[in-house]
Amino acid sequence: MFDTGLVSVSFRSLSVETVISLCGENGLDFVEWGSDIHAPCHDVDKLRQIARLQAEAGIRCSSYGTYFRIGVHPAEDLEPYIKAARLLKTDVLRLWCGTKDYEEMTADERAYIIDEAKKIARMAEREKVVLCMECHHHTFTSCTEGALALMNAVNSPNFRMYWQPNQFKTVNENMVSARLLAPYTRNIHVFQWDAARRYPLIEGREVWIAYLSLFDGTQTLLLEFMPDDSPSSLSAEAEALRQLTKGA
Repeated sequence: MFDTGLVSVSFRSLSVETVISLCGENGLDFVEWGSDIHAPCHDVDKLRQIARLQAEAGIRCSSYGTYFRIGVHPAEDLEPYIKAARLLKTDVLRLWCGTKDYEEMTADERAYIIDEAKKIARMAEREKVVLCMECHHHTFTSCTEGALALMNAVNSPNFRMYWQPNQFKTVNENMVSARLLAPYTRNIHVFQWDAARRYPLIEGREVWIAYLSLFDGTQTLLLEFMPDDSPSSLSAEAEALRQLTKGA
């Protein structure tokens, strides 16, 4: 039930070596490497170094966190990210979809995004990778309605979702989102926030156990950001994450 890991952008200022060490010290088996700082897609030497270091430490790459935006970047720009993911030994890439919240898009804008998404989904099928959209503000998948519309329109096993609670929504609203998106979800970003501030994950233990009960346990749970941005908090957050997996 549920593998556990860390999103490397939680510690953008730290080296790859330090991120890997922190994972090993805290019992986290996976890393989602971000393409912005730690694992740029065109830096082949660095990507190979990361692959070697994580293998030596017994850490695996759950996914490649790109900043490719469907509908903004041309489909062919995805190719170097796919090659980079392969070097990191993962077949899962995280993408963003558009630049507006779903509710703010016109019908024509939505249709264009869907056409572009179908195009890169066909690419993913050929390349045997899985492209996952994040539940992120200012994107097509900013809300459950948009995410479901996109999943249904693209209708590809190589085009899937991440899930995370929306800090501006109620627990009940997030429960509905988790239930509806669970069949499409590959990875889960884990944090305990509300609209005003971040909290230690342990404070959301019962809520998170309820969220995770809606998933089938095949997803990787990835800690995203510390409540205080400090590496020293990772130990407590990783322990809280383990408690969630036992509770679920």
